Amino acid sequence: MQTKNFTKSLVVLTSLFFMWGFITCMNDILIPYVKKVFELSRTESMLIQFAFFTAYFVGSLIYFLLSLKRDPISVIGYKNGIIAGLIISALGTLLFYPAAELKIYGLFLGALFVLGLGFTLLQISANPYVAVLGPSETSSSRLNLSQGFNSLGTTIAPIVGGYLVFHYFAKMGDPLLNKAGEEILTDAGTTMSAMGVQLPYMIFTALFLCLAVLIWFSKLPEIHKGQDEVKGFSALKHRHLVLGMIAIFMYVGGEVSIGSVLISYMGELLGMSEMDAKSYLALYWGGAMIGRFLGAISLSDMRMGLKKAALMTLVAAAVFLTIFGIINLERSMTFTEILPYIGFIILNLIMFRLGSAKASRTLMIFSFVVIVMLVTTMLTTGKVALWCVLSIGLFNSIMWSNIFTLAIKGLGKYTSQGSSLLVMMILGGAIIPIVQGAVADMFNGYHYSFFVPMICYIYLAYYGWKGHHVKIKN
Repeated sequence: MQTKNFTKSLVVLTSLFFMWGFITCMNDILIPYVKKVFELSRTESMLIQFAFFTAYFVGSLIYFLLSLKRDPISVIGYKNGIIAGLIISALGTLLFYPAAELKIYGLFLGALFVLGLGFTLLQISANPYVAVLGPSETSSSRLNLSQGFNSLGTTIAPIVGGYLVFHYFAKMGDPLLNKAGEEILTDAGTTMSAMGVQLPYMIFTALFLCLAVLIWFSKLPEIHKGQDEVKGFSALKHRHLVLGMIAIFMYVGGEVSIGSVLISYMGELLGMSEMDAKSYLALYWGGAMIGRFLGAISLSDMRMGLKKAALMTLVAAAVFLTIFGIINLERSMTFTEILPYIGFIILNLIMFRLGSAKASRTLMIFSFVVIVMLVTTMLTTGKVALWCVLSIGLFNSIMWSNIFTLAIKGLGKYTSQGSSLLVMMILGGAIIPIVQGAVADMFNGYHYSFFVPMICYIYLAYYGWKGHHVKIKN
């Protein structure tokens, strides 16, 4: 196999990571949109995340049960699995048109569920393909690169998606009316229309179908499994895997829940409109991109020293300036305005140093930092609370990869089964936002509801401290 033969294929596959990062983060834009259009409570608006992330659980569960007899991907092939995932995703985004036209919230939720099913199949199929597109010794580098583009998608989605939904396409079509027959307005006072959602998701539909065609004509290598088929539920004998499944549930739940409420929370906290708040939301998700690139260096085999510290500092600066540039394409934000965020980037670099290139230790330290930041958010107001909650993204960055690596350690032939069980626990993104939304309704605001994700990070600190230790139940 020659790596150069698959360069174009790697580019196409990496675009998948970007797309599902971008569209997943679009849910954070949809939440304030449907909340206004359907006049929903905070809990009801969180059904957006519930429908989307429940699809991951249902899809993974179906796949896992089928794999007890025979791995479905081994039957249809990874390439066909990716194409099928793209077509299902395209169907999900296509359903947004009638959902917005008919103004049926249930149809929105159904469209998100179908979209989530497509993403589940893409997750199961695309990752192994990226790993084999070149020499095995550089597979981690390719996967980290793809994950970096996933974070790029989540970073620019609030900027581009928010502009399209609340501004550019919102001007097209008839203004939406509420139950009283009055025009529905954004916080900035502009009208909202069905086109604001319909046209962006029709573009996504076209992109998914184009990617399916590109994958179809791409010359991708065949993948041959190098391990025995595993039947039954043997992977669940490994205690650290079971605790890791809970950790994935908590991590995804905490990260998604915080991101989901940020636009509305900034409106409550500082009176920001959706158009302004979405730029700050990009910093939350952009922090994950900064942290992931730093994590790739910090947790590598490179010896800790001046050279490694300098490289991490340069990468942090370069990625931050990229995010800053993206934000300023649409609105003006000064360095003075964003200075507190730079301070948290420096704190992130210090915490990486304290982590000593150990996955478990870094997970524990980062979890403790997030707990302190959430407590500070709830005990303060104004800009202090704002920057504490926004900067959590920097410390969320390495949690997925660290938890995943620790959870599958020592599984041997049960690794594939364990991996599917971990993907199933993305369900946390469906449950935790609903709980936080309900708590926010109880307190009539989001400020004190952050104790819900704080519980998630307390568990993650435990997993990084003790829970990851390899133990097998007889």
